[in-house]
Amino acid sequence: MELFEELQQVLTPERVTKNETVLAQHSRDESYHTPHLPDVVVFPENAEEVSEVIKLANTYQTPVVPFGLGSSLEGNMIPYEQGIMIDFSLMNKVLEVKAEDFLVTVQPGVTRTQLDKELKKHGLFFSVDPGADATLGGMAATNASGTTSVKYGIMRDNVRDLEVVLADGTIIHTGNLAAKSSSGYHLNGIFVGSEGTLGCFTELTLKVYGIPEHTAAGRAAFNTVHDAVDAVIGILQAGIPVARVELVDEHSMKQINLYSETDYKEVPTLFLEFHGNEAGLQQDVDFTREIVNDYHCQELSFETDTAARNRLWEARHNAAYAYIHGNPGKKQMVTDVCLPISEMAGAIKDAREAIEASGLVGGIVGHVGDGNYHILLMINVNDPTDIEKANEVNERIVDYALIRGGTCTGEHGVGVGKQKYQEREHGAALNVMRKIKTALDPKDLLNPGKVIDLD
Repeated sequence: MELFEELQQVLTPERVTKNETVLAQHSRDESYHTPHLPDVVVFPENAEEVSEVIKLANTYQTPVVPFGLGSSLEGNMIPYEQGIMIDFSLMNKVLEVKAEDFLVTVQPGVTRTQLDKELKKHGLFFSVDPGADATLGGMAATNASGTTSVKYGIMRDNVRDLEVVLADGTIIHTGNLAAKSSSGYHLNGIFVGSEGTLGCFTELTLKVYGIPEHTAAGRAAFNTVHDAVDAVIGILQAGIPVARVELVDEHSMKQINLYSETDYKEVPTLFLEFHGNEAGLQQDVDFTREIVNDYHCQELSFETDTAARNRLWEARHNAAYAYIHGNPGKKQMVTDVCLPISEMAGAIKDAREAIEASGLVGGIVGHVGDGNYHILLMINVNDPTDIEKANEVNERIVDYALIRGGTCTGEHGVGVGKQKYQEREHGAALNVMRKIKTALDPKDLLNPGKVIDLD
């Protein structure tokens, strides 16, 4: 009996497919990386079925790649060695909300907006917001973060426990429900961010938070990027518990105005948000106003009305779409580096010089509160010259970050796009990672060719 027939026996025929359209849908992510078809796509409904699929993959020496929604940006789940693509869309249940413990247990196919809709009934929310409506399994796989990480932390900080199917089909749990533990190795930290190379997530227990009593969102316009970054450092040093602080450069503000039909000042701008009670929030806003004025803030406006706040953040989140809309026929390459906040102003200045030197259209946005920024580069993916120029820009900003103690990726993950920087960034520690990979996946069947190179 062949693999396809055995998979059908394990999952039922309707949940195993070689349909060309379905294969094509699972051949790409949102990046510019070249698509590649898997051999077969399967749709399991529980951990036991995932385990059986992986056991069959072992028998047939066939690669296995997990798939959420395909919203990744570094080719993280493109099946370059073909094999079985495990689509988790049928594993999309919110299993349990433990409101008193501020925990929720979900299956990996649950999306961020689906989870927040369920949590809202309990007065809770999940903090990690990468912008895209990604699955929780995919967000854990890439250690996603986003606009709120400055206050609530990144995905790794908010995973309490994972159910993982290992390369031999064994099902394990990596943590527990306790708020802290000194027992054993920190397996949560190893598996979160592993991009399906160490195991397939089949259940996640996540930390959640009470919905703030009051929220205020603001927009601060500055003369220079340097002033904006210095203002953020001042805000953080003052101990103001800012929930979001996003930097948008002047070029991106122009695109936002065109796309969102806003009339914001087209200068380096901070988008800010504060969470808290009414009295405390007013103190935070007043203190922030004093600090930003010390850094030549041209304009500072705050919104507490829900609709007005949503318009403000919608404009920020639509920055990427604004560039795509303004450059028809081109695809977006999104870079992703993170470095100490004190180095941000210089990094962004150098990044703008790199964009101008390349001749490409591009803007800079960033989660400036934790030192993470992105360039939104518009390229013709069919033009090798554009690809080469974009890669040169990326090389330059990664080089700048690594020299200053930063990282080649703050939140998008390694995939195939950032693999070439791993040895330089990690040095001898990369060999430790290789040993972990070899120990857990000796046949190199789990998302092979991603994150680290075993050769």
